[in-house]
Amino acid sequence: MTATTAGTTDFTSDELMEVNAARALADATTCFVGIGLPSTAANLARATVNPGLVLIYESGTIGSKPTRLPLSIGDGELADTADAVVPVPEMFNYWLQGGRIDVGFLGAAQVDRYANINTSVVDRGPDKPEGRLPGAGGAPEIASNCGKVLMVLRHSTRNFVERLDFVTTMGHGGGPGDRKKLGMPGAGPVAVITDLGVLRPDPATAELVLTELHPGVTVERVRAATGWELTVAGTVGTTEPPTPHELAALRALKAAGKPGKTAGKPGKTAGKPGKTAGKETR
Repeated sequence: MTATTAGTTDFTSDELMEVNAARALADATTCFVGIGLPSTAANLARATVNPGLVLIYESGTIGSKPTRLPLSIGDGELADTADAVVPVPEMFNYWLQGGRIDVGFLGAAQVDRYANINTSVVDRGPDKPEGRLPGAGGAPEIASNCGKVLMVLRHSTRNFVERLDFVTTMGHGGGPGDRKKLGMPGAGPVAVITDLGVLRPDPATAELVLTELHPGVTVERVRAATGWELTVAGTVGTTEPPTPHELAALRALKAAGKPGKTAGKPGKTAGKPGKTAGKETR
């Protein structure tokens, strides 16, 4: 879907989500990065709002500076461009559990009203086998031990559900105080950034609340895409559209990951013939 704001370059809803996710890392020092959308956001942050951000991946790489979006935590470019590579046990026991990483950035297949995450299995309906997902990886440890957690995923009733099919990673459990009872040192999820807006946990209830909308999105649309009765903040802000610099950096990262391809074919822009680079659809 293409979004347009007067006076700006055209951009897709995914690009709007990715740029706002990158901006959420503007003040971070270290970030434990999940693959997929979190990795896109973290690498974009290094290219735009936070050049000094230290990217840390589960495979043991510290200070990775990939020139393209990594395909997995085992992508060789993460090690090639890292300041250091440590054994995975050291990464978890010393760096993560030792409280030395301030932000964890995660994705999810399902999330509930308390920002708990499912990345393990989904119920596909009667007489169908359950759908198998990638699993936990390091997400439970990241969510438990990082100073705070950011999440990024697309917004639909398939992803934002009343009840998880499986609890892979704890966000805020069943409400305030649950993390403390379990001895989790980190603050847990502080923001969920989607292609429709931004949700943040209410300080009193720990339930996700809609606090910001992306340009052109309505509260009704977000509520319709959420599997529970979504609470809306008294004052809902509007996120800023991507700048030309942010869009160029994001598109360059994505183009670099396509073997043998540049941002567009000879004689064409990055979009379809006759369209600008920003007029792409999902």
